[in-house]
Amino acid sequence: MTQLPDWMRPPRPEGWLAEDLDNLPDAPRHTELIDGALVFMMSPQRNWHRRVINALDRRLAAQAPDKIEVNSEMTVRLDERNRPEPDVVASTVSIDRDATCYEAKDIVLAIEVVSPESEHRDKAVKPHKYAEAGIRHFWRVEDVDSVTVIHVYELDDLTRTYVPTGIYRETLKVDLPFPIELDVQSLYG
Repeated sequence: MTQLPDWMRPPRPEGWLAEDLDNLPDAPRHTELIDGALVFMMSPQRNWHRRVINALDRRLAAQAPDKIEVNSEMTVRLDERNRPEPDVVASTVSIDRDATCYEAKDIVLAIEVVSPESEHRDKAVKPHKYAEAGIRHFWRVEDVDSVTVIHVYELDDLTRTYVPTGIYRETLKVDLPFPIELDVQSLYG
């Protein structure tokens, strides 16, 4: 068995904390913290995944009101043991140029673009964590038989879970968290 590099050893017996991600210079890009454990994205990224993220980032930023900042592939500190990296976020604050993460309280929309490597986390783990942290809106974007599909969810305050508000294959048009209209199939185009 190959010995682990020192940087992979947790700094404390109970594991990793959110701020520890900023002190891992040798960690692979897109390292996340889920339940105090490091999660690495090691598989190659698909062209569809990258292009959809880029398109969502650009098109949401173009439609966002002045008080909303749209960004992609930045971690969000949900609590001290969870700092996942949504593919795209919309935030009510603009973070500093040297910032490494957003705070959950400032996120109004988290989007996961599902890939084969992250499918379980994107469908089961992360939505649950985002809802618990109080992120009001969540989208899950999938490639279903070469058709881009966006599942839109809103937080139910009573249950602290997401409820579906729509499934979009052609034109996505929503009023929350801000007015958005997208040609879904052109996201990969």
